[in-house]
Amino acid sequence: MQTFVIAGGCFWCLDAVYRVLRGVSDVVSGYTGGTTPNPNYESVCTGRTGHAEAVAVTFDPEVIPASVILDVFFTLHDPTQLNRQGADVGTQYRSAMYYADEEQRNLFETARTRATEWWGAGIVTTIEPLGVYHDAEDYHQDFFAKNPGQGYCMAVALPKVNKIRKSYSEYLISQ
Repeated sequence: MQTFVIAGGCFWCLDAVYRVLRGVSDVVSGYTGGTTPNPNYESVCTGRTGHAEAVAVTFDPEVIPASVILDVFFTLHDPTQLNRQGADVGTQYRSAMYYADEEQRNLFETARTRATEWWGAGIVTTIEPLGVYHDAEDYHQDFFAKNPGQGYCMAVALPKVNKIRKSYSEYLISQ
């Protein structure tokens, strides 16, 4: 098993997308990249903690390649938007990849370079060492599945899930 920590806008969307993929055994929404000890949702939303909303995606690379996990990341959000994703604005919504070791750093750099084929040279995704990862509150975990009719889920998360279902159908969990 391998775990990647990535941030690309609201963690509800990332969580929803990765949960539909075969080989993904766990997705944990959380906060990383900041300096405030023990951040919570309210403090992170102020934009003053330095943390990003992120997910820790644990997957089996024998079932779904690491390159696919990373290509999904660059497909599901717009990595050319600095400190935002659509109407979600602030440093907590930045595009970032947090590596645990040099092997991950190299994988992330390769994926970011590969993504320039789709996005051009304007990618702002940072690649940073993984510091402390703080799990988000329980109500944020698997938010989309628990709240499918919620407005944000319908307007923002669902189109991203559908995009991944279409683009990566060979990796979907059988329904």
